Amino acid sequence: MPAITVDNVLVLPRLPRLPESTAFRPVRRLTTAPSGYEGEGFPVRRAFAGVPLSELDPFVHLDQMGEVDYAPGEPKGTSWHPHRGFETVTYMIDGIMDHQDSHGGGGTITNGDTQWMTAGSGLLHIEAPPEHLVTSGGLFHGTQLWVNLPRAAKMNPPRYQDIRGREAALITTPDGGALIRVIAGEVGGHAGPGSTYTPITIAHVTVEPGAQVDLPWQPEFNALVYVLGGRGTVGTEQRPVHTGQLAVHGPGDALRFAADARQDSHTPALDLYLMGGQPIREPVAHYGPFVMNTRDELIQAFEDFQAGRLGVIPAGRLPHTGGQGSRP
Repeated sequence: MPAITVDNVLVLPRLPRLPESTAFRPVRRLTTAPSGYEGEGFPVRRAFAGVPLSELDPFVHLDQMGEVDYAPGEPKGTSWHPHRGFETVTYMIDGIMDHQDSHGGGGTITNGDTQWMTAGSGLLHIEAPPEHLVTSGGLFHGTQLWVNLPRAAKMNPPRYQDIRGREAALITTPDGGALIRVIAGEVGGHAGPGSTYTPITIAHVTVEPGAQVDLPWQPEFNALVYVLGGRGTVGTEQRPVHTGQLAVHGPGDALRFAADARQDSHTPALDLYLMGGQPIREPVAHYGPFVMNTRDELIQAFEDFQAGRLGVIPAGRLPHTGGQGSRP
C-alpha cells in the first residue's frame, strides 16, 4: 500500500501532544462493509452500508476498490455514466486509473493521487485503466467517496481538481509512529490541497505496529474512520477493527486509534481513511448516480440525462492532463 510515503517520518512536522482534558470521541457504531462489484465488474467493499445518512452527512457513499492483483487482460473500469448534485473523490493507492468527462475534464491518477470531480449541474463520466495496464495486469487499490453538495451548489457548473499525491500535507505524531496524509481540510493546523464547498477533512493514515495516534478533530465535524488494511483498535474503548470495517464516532475533540503490535505480512501496518465534515442538514433524495434534495429533482435529473442535457459522449478519447491540470 504505497500511496505517498517518506524514508524518514521524523523529518516531518509533528502533531502536538494533546492535553489530558481532551474529550476523545466515543465509537458510536462499528460496521463491516459487504463486498460487491461495480462498473464492468471490479470488486468493491461498500463501506457505508448499514449506516444512516444522518450519521454520514455530508458524505453519501464510499467504495473501497480492490485491493486486487489483476492478471493480464483482467483490469476493468466503468462505462460512461451520468452524475448530478454531488462530488466524487477518487483516491488511488495502488495502480493507475484514467478519468474523462463530457466537459473535457479528466486525467490519469496513480499511487497517492486524487481525482476530485464536482458533478454539480451534471455531466457524463468514465473511469478505466489505461490500455497498457489492461495488457500487463497489476495491483489495483483505491477508494471513491461521494460528497454531497448543499442545495445552493447542486447546480453549479462542473469542475475538476487534479491533486497529485506529493501535494498532500505530510505530518507525523509526536513519537513518529504514524504517517498522516492530509488530502483536504485541516489536521492540527496542517491543510491539504483539496478545495471543498462544504467544510470537510479527508486523510489517509498509516500507523506502524504497536503505535497509538491521538488526532485532533474539528468538534463541529462528524468523524468516520474506515480500515483500508490491517488490524488495530479505535476509541478509548479500544474497539477491535480490521480491514473493511467502519467506525462512526460520536461528539468530541479528538480521535484515538492504534495498530496491533502484530500484523500479517500482506498488511504490515494499519491503514485508515479518515473522513469528517460539517453536516449540511438538508433533505437528501438519492437514487443511482444522482443526489438531490427532492424526488421531483431526481425525476428532472433522469429526464435531463435521457434528453442529452448532461452532455454527450465525445467522439474520440480526449487527451489527459497527465497530472498538470489546474485546480480552481
